[in-house]
Amino acid sequence: MNLNISGHHVEVTPPMRDYVVAKLKKLERHFDHLISAEVVLSVEKQRQKAEATVHASGANMHAEAVDSDLYAAIDLMSDKLDQQTRKYKEKLRDHHQKQAHKRMAISTRS
Repeated sequence: MNLNISGHHVEVTPPMRDYVVAKLKKLERHFDHLISAEVVLSVEKQRQKAEATVHASGANMHAEAVDSDLYAAIDLMSDKLDQQTRKYKEKLRDHHQKQAHKRMAISTRS
């Protein structure tokens, strides 16, 4: 997955970059069809904001989170993206095929 991390009114330090990379690696564990991600970390007075757009095969997912701590905002953002990727992955599964197999098994027994 191509990853682009940038800062708006904040310098992205190596520990911040490593933290974001570690959080987004969890997304790849759940769903391996991720193409790229853009992460923007920003600071405005007392408000720390983390936002990301993840491009997957067939969908684009966006999440943002605001907190007083930048690392907490990154955690919240990654949780939101994780939830979106799990929901998208579930949509891709064909649940109707299982029902058809069950009906075929029942009708052949009769």
